[in-house]
Amino acid sequence: MENNCVLELDVREDLKLKKEPFDKIMGAVKQVGDGQAFILHAPFNPIPLHSVLKRKGFTHEAEKIERKHWKVIYRKGESVE
Repeated sequence: MENNCVLELDVREDLKLKKEPFDKIMGAVKQVGDGQAFILHAPFNPIPLHSVLKRKGFTHEAEKIERKHWKVIYRKGESVE
């Protein structure tokens, strides 16, 4: 696997169908190694998730694409302690 491999997950449909995507997100996060990125597409900025993933060593950048589409890039192992 490449060092900068990106895993991408879109949970907008899950949330639209009232399905809780947390387990799916955490399953994807487990596959992300140091120096790798994970991109999440959500209908809102998932602020509570930022805190959860920060404790797991992730930094994030959130970008609002359109009204109900946020793209958040989480990177592992790039935080400066």
